Amino acid sequence: MELKHFYAASAVTESSGSRRSAKDRISGLKRLIQPAVLTAAALIAAFASEQTGSLPPGLYANFTTSEGLFTAKLYEKYTPISVANFVGLATGKKAWKDPRTGAMVNRPMYDNITFHRIIRGEMIQSGDPTGTGKHNCGFTIPDEFLIGLRFNAPGRLAVANTGQADSGACQFFITVGTVSRWDNSYTIFGEVVRGMNVVQAINNTPLKGDMPVDPPRLISVRIVRVGPEPKPKTRR
Repeated sequence: MELKHFYAASAVTESSGSRRSAKDRISGLKRLIQPAVLTAAALIAAFASEQTGSLPPGLYANFTTSEGLFTAKLYEKYTPISVANFVGLATGKKAWKDPRTGAMVNRPMYDNITFHRIIRGEMIQSGDPTGTGKHNCGFTIPDEFLIGLRFNAPGRLAVANTGQADSGACQFFITVGTVSRWDNSYTIFGEVVRGMNVVQAINNTPLKGDMPVDPPRLISVRIVRVGPEPKPKTRR
């Protein structure tokens, strides 16, 4: 009886020690992970501040890619529907269709996807979580063509579409050259103001047709406002 009792007590002690050891390991991991998370958050905040520092007031998108960083100013005044759509998808406030489940989800759409289509000397395209260019977002938005917004310079940020009217949705592209034949065919809703060399580097990646051999990655898109929000227009 005493021997059995000794073994039982030993087992209980060992079990309790294992539980304490597991708790200690978990606590240790938490202590290690928490500073890493805080550091990552600080780095993102520092990047946003650095990228938008000294820029004029406005709404900006900071793109983090495998090739580097670039910033685009969003034309919220001229193409409000397209900008609101892009911002909503980037922040996760607008729902889009998850290609794996078919359900509409609210999470940042442009995190950890690819630049799945590239036309050398013309543009880079992203915004498709499947990387095929065939993803159905679950909605479309109307075109917003303006006479003053043309593809007459590099760095135009525009809504991709199917070629049909009002068929834009989640995908977008950025030009690296002048492409006047696209005027009044795609809504331009912004322009690159910093890091155009990064856009050019993505455009120079090895291709097979218009598909990258090793697609550059779009790691994240973060929306930052510089200065106060514009005052809403008052109706007379």
